[in-house]
Amino acid sequence: MPIRSHFGAARYHIISAAYGLESGRGMGVSFREIAVYGAGAAGAFLVDAGLLTFQVEVLGIHYLVAGVISFLAGTAVVYWASIRHAFSFRRVRDGSSEFGIFAAIGAFGVLVNLGAMFASVEGFHLHYLVGKVLSGGLTFVLNFALRRILLFTPLGRGSLGSPTGSNR
Repeated sequence: MPIRSHFGAARYHIISAAYGLESGRGMGVSFREIAVYGAGAAGAFLVDAGLLTFQVEVLGIHYLVAGVISFLAGTAVVYWASIRHAFSFRRVRDGSSEFGIFAAIGAFGVLVNLGAMFASVEGFHLHYLVGKVLSGGLTFVLNFALRRILLFTPLGRGSLGSPTGSNR
């Protein structure tokens, strides 16, 4: 059965965008993008986890409140890495609008991150930093996929996932 008839036209385009099916180029994601975004995300994670630890251990702030503050600091780091180094195409030309969308994805990521941390600490009785590592991995994958599809790939010919070059 053809994938188009199985999923419907709208779902097909979303799926093909994420996996680069229409372009015939596999994922449509370059190793460079993943590596550089990953390095930026690793830096953001270090800022996030370091700030989280400082707030909880030194300042005595509750881990969930500290988690929001530290996650937002990490988001600023990965935004900078994304627009300066990871992605060669930027769909949204207005920086304020772009950051707003990037931050909205990050806000969704905060919810996922805190939910995973809460489940790890309260449900599985793990240390909050173990919860941070687990939630960080999940959030990385989610944020990379959403940010790349929504902000850093061009629209064109029904596919969001086939990069056509830089607009910088």
